[in-house]
Amino acid sequence: MFKKDKIIRMPEDNENNPKEENENVEIEEMEESIDNKIRKIKEKLKDCEKIKKEYLDGWQRSKAELINFKRGVELSKKDIILFANENLILEIINVLDSFDMAFSNKNQWEKVDENWRRGVEYIYNQLLNTLKNFGVKVINPIKEKFNPVFHISTGSIDVDDEKNDHIILEVLQKGYSLNGKNIRPAKVKIGIYKDTPAH
Repeated sequence: MFKKDKIIRMPEDNENNPKEENENVEIEEMEESIDNKIRKIKEKLKDCEKIKKEYLDGWQRSKAELINFKRGVELSKKDIILFANENLILEIINVLDSFDMAFSNKNQWEKVDENWRRGVEYIYNQLLNTLKNFGVKVINPIKEKFNPVFHISTGSIDVDDEKNDHIILEVLQKGYSLNGKNIRPAKVKIGIYKDTPAH
């Protein structure tokens, strides 16, 4: 009555199936190949980022150097503008020295005709004002402390008071500065205190 049917068994997952094994091997190989490609891409990306950083650092250094160079050029231009007339001013200062020498001999100067004397003094002051407009300042350091940067000592005067030690007591030739730069130091005589020993 009942017929016995033949049972067909399908291979289960855990049974060995050569076709499936081949597919698994191929998938594993593909995964390894993809992993290798990803690893290589990551290495290339790392190299690219390193090169990019080097280029960026170099570019930023170059930009900073250019900015510093431009700043230096601007400062140089300003210095050139500020001090371009220095040699001419030094020559004019020599003329002022001649005026100062004439004025220093008060007895002789006051014997000169008053109108002529006032005219010469006016020219002298006009010359000083012109130089002042170009940034020249007269350094007349009488009673100041001696400073070898701004003064040249041409001699000394013995003093009894210790307060006058290394103080400028006589100006032989005025000094001059141009826009804050000392272009000619003043020639001076300074006081030297000598302590006299008690007997």
